[in-house]
Amino acid sequence: MPRAPHLRPLPLPSGWPRRVRAAMIQAVSLARASMALTHGWASESLNGELRRQADEDRLRQEVQLLREEIRIKDARMKQLEPHRRPHYPPTERLATLQLRAIRGWSLAQAARVFLVTPLTIASWTQRLDEGGPDALVRLSEPVNKFPDFVHYVVQRLRILCPRLGKVKIAQILARAGLHLAPATVRRMAQDSRRPRPRKVIETAPRIVSARKPNHLWHVDLTTVPTALGFWVAWIPFALPPVWPFCWWLAVAVDHFSRRVVGFAVFRREPSSRAIRKFLGGAFRAAGESPKHLISDQGTQFRKGFRRWCRRQGIQPRFGAIGKYGSLAVVERCIRTLKTECTRRLVLVPYRLATFEHELALYVSWYNRHRPHGRLRGAVPDEIFYHQRPACRTPRFEPRPRWPRRSRCASPQTLIRGRPGAELTIEVVFQARRRHLPIVTLKRVA
Repeated sequence: MPRAPHLRPLPLPSGWPRRVRAAMIQAVSLARASMALTHGWASESLNGELRRQADEDRLRQEVQLLREEIRIKDARMKQLEPHRRPHYPPTERLATLQLRAIRGWSLAQAARVFLVTPLTIASWTQRLDEGGPDALVRLSEPVNKFPDFVHYVVQRLRILCPRLGKVKIAQILARAGLHLAPATVRRMAQDSRRPRPRKVIETAPRIVSARKPNHLWHVDLTTVPTALGFWVAWIPFALPPVWPFCWWLAVAVDHFSRRVVGFAVFRREPSSRAIRKFLGGAFRAAGESPKHLISDQGTQFRKGFRRWCRRQGIQPRFGAIGKYGSLAVVERCIRTLKTECTRRLVLVPYRLATFEHELALYVSWYNRHRPHGRLRGAVPDEIFYHQRPACRTPRFEPRPRWPRRSRCASPQTLIRGRPGAELTIEVVFQARRRHLPIVTLKRVA
């Protein structure tokens, strides 16, 4: 791997005023805004070659920015002497050797990348055959009462879907037929992160309770930035919330089933008429309109919107201003959508059709395959269409001596077949999106 040239700091005259240095930062921000406008125009062009060239330029820019981030972090670590730097854990040493084998690096190249000496890399390579808890390089082998293949299933799922937490993994495996407690999943996955203390949030008493699907809906608006943020160096320190700097996204959620019943993407803040058109399409897709519709008190939901709701036979309700939790259901859904979809994309598309396609894939996966904590592991479509949740079907029992009448991890279900089943995991990704996993378990013949 060729060595990157040493980057020297830009020499500045001794009398250079500070405002000139600030102007340099502002110039970079201005260039970023200009590039966002140019990429947005190219992404919407009718010329396919121009669109591909714009996507290629954005990916190259992203690679250069990531390299600059790594260079800055390495520069901080290089300030320490080699013997004073933090030691790599045994599992990371094995990952380092695997990456070296994939890259085909020499000892010197690998040592330069990971800020160690060539003798250290050579020592790790020579001690690969060591075993036991004192091995310098080893795999993670947690110990509990479950067979080894159960550990492999959990760890493999954690690697394939790193954004999933212990509760979500336990719910996904329960739907596939293997019931594990979240604490067991945490031990098997060797999650070193400390659990965060839960915040106790006082919410206002509920006035309307959803009794069935399509009884109570939530609707809200949010923005999705296309360039990883709105901050710039000049006053008022923000870009205008319009395309190509961001997309406006409207989301409608059914309260009873937590199902996303519709979404719409806009180039700028939508008007009340646009929101009414979006909701009308969602009503037609669902087959009926809700009895109650909860929203915030934005300009889109004022007089004209209220008159439209009355004509549709809908009771409009509004969240309290400055009161956290009054729109908790739709706000939590939007937060999940951003965390698991838009922030997982390498680059948020500038092209409207491409962005809508990514959202449609996620919404389909969210409704059909993602277990919901509020629904006790069921998916929204199962509750919306009154189907039996997959997590409540008979389960696999990998422990051969486990009594049939003993309790298992929640939810409690019967055992499928005989105890002591050997299982293998199969993970497919919807439309080849790594953030949309579909997990199944099969009995080994």
